[in-house]
Amino acid sequence: MGEPIAQQVAAGCPQPEALNQTLMQAPSLAHAPVPVRFVPQADLPEGQAYEDFIFARGQVPTREGLHDFFNALCWMHFPLAKKRLNQLQASEIARAGVGQVRGPVRDAATVFDENAWLIQPSDRLWSALTEHRWTEALVDLRAEWAHTRLWAFGHAALEKAVQPYKSITVHLWRVPQGVAAPDLDAWLAQDLTPEKLAGKPFSPLPLLGVPGWWPDNENPAFYDDASVFRPRRRPAATEKPYANSEILPPA
Repeated sequence: MGEPIAQQVAAGCPQPEALNQTLMQAPSLAHAPVPVRFVPQADLPEGQAYEDFIFARGQVPTREGLHDFFNALCWMHFPLAKKRLNQLQASEIARAGVGQVRGPVRDAATVFDENAWLIQPSDRLWSALTEHRWTEALVDLRAEWAHTRLWAFGHAALEKAVQPYKSITVHLWRVPQGVAAPDLDAWLAQDLTPEKLAGKPFSPLPLLGVPGWWPDNENPAFYDDASVFRPRRRPAATEKPYANSEILPPA
């Protein structure tokens, strides 16, 4: 879907126009129509929050360039989930204003929107990934990746992947085994709840570590780089004040 749009843009068609033409013509979008249209960035009034504008008008301000191009493709592939994210963001803005601090729900929704990838792993693989047992997850369990589904969602991560470098890291969101690919968008729209987002159930994954996605990772030593494949941080133990013998509470 993206290549014909890119060809139109390269031929001189403004990006929002090329995107909207695809919305009207693509048979693959008939089952789940995209709930927005794309407009030039100049249509966003000064001082109005981007997410609030989308929610109010059903229009996505779109700049020329890869970042907003990939964002639009995500709207086409995941229209229900993207609409849900926008609803959550607009609701948080209505509740708390724009502000300098987004708050946990809006912050997590933004992280998801920009950088999430969806993964459908086995329990064993998911456990190894979330515990940052990189050798186990990416070397010992390498054969599992042939039937582990991954879906790109975050448009910022996609933009980075155009010129890949080793430390690109995405935020994984787990998809249960029972979810079929055609049902993924509807399932995700239901799964994106304020409570779950606030808990930030993401797990990091250096993208070029995915088996088969980068020639250098055929060598197990690729994963020895602790600046990229970092050990999991353990929360520091909080010592109670009276653990110090000098300030014991009175008997």
